[in-house]
Amino acid sequence: MTKIMKAGRRAVLAGAASLGAASLGAAGSVRAQNFPSSRVTLVVPFPPGASTDTTMRVIADKLSQMWSQPVLVENKGGGNGIIAAEAVKNARPDGYTLLATSSMTHAGNPVLYDKLPYDPIADFEPITRMSLVPMAVLVTKKLGVKTLAELTAKLKAEPGKHNFGSGAISARVAGELYRMQAGIDAVSVSYKNNQQAAPDLNNGIITFMICDTGSAKMILASGWADALAVTQAEPYAALPGVPSAPQAGMPGLIFTTWSAFYAPKGTPRDIIVKLNKDIIAAGTSPEILAKLENMGGAPSFTTPEGLMEFTRSEIEAWRKVVKSANIKIE
Repeated sequence: MTKIMKAGRRAVLAGAASLGAASLGAAGSVRAQNFPSSRVTLVVPFPPGASTDTTMRVIADKLSQMWSQPVLVENKGGGNGIIAAEAVKNARPDGYTLLATSSMTHAGNPVLYDKLPYDPIADFEPITRMSLVPMAVLVTKKLGVKTLAELTAKLKAEPGKHNFGSGAISARVAGELYRMQAGIDAVSVSYKNNQQAAPDLNNGIITFMICDTGSAKMILASGWADALAVTQAEPYAALPGVPSAPQAGMPGLIFTTWSAFYAPKGTPRDIIVKLNKDIIAAGTSPEILAKLENMGGAPSFTTPEGLMEFTRSEIEAWRKVVKSANIKIE
């Protein structure tokens, strides 16, 4: 859905540091130096155990060590992330309550709902993106195809006869993006999650599905499916031998989910700068990098301005697919 930023880790850290030096006045510097002086809460819009929750707990532990202050993960599931986003929007803008979220609240919801109780741009201060998670195109072994081009040819030859599974809204959008790019006629079948869809993929009830790489690794380990491509510009190290979408002949099939941090609008600039620097420092420590990559995410940090630009571009990218496919929240 977007081009992965390729700035090296050192460049990101250097950019954050120079940004901080330019932004901090005398009073702001004292305030930032003393931050945090009490508990910080990361509000996560998903239940315990979800991939975003697991990732944020890893970061929370590291930040707690760095700050010598408790960092609490508070799960506010429900409403497709709306409940959590609204809660942070209305929190005191002092840096002590942050939204630790995914692309759903800040890219998906703005185009999936006609009305939201928050504005992803106007109501939040961006801090940093943390990770990008590509998706994988999986096909049932029963179909006997080994490449994305072969799958596309098969679907084109048999319009309307094949189904694709969607275990999440993001998976549905990725599936529709493939359908649009390939010019195929296939029917979307919705599931509560990717694990529920996997047996139907094994049985050939659904022909293909697109899911996050963490789920894809588990499904592939079962031997139920083959992976034909990952939805990013480059191959994905955690799925060796699987081509990128451009390598598979479909350069437009770029779609990543992501995680990021936002603060309530009005949070002081010096606090945002410190949060950016510290979250990047925590996220780029060797032990955290290893854990993030094991969970299927590619670490990818930004400046606050970079996250704002990225958020805007993602909203428009989601809008193009959602409107074209007429996807509705049921």
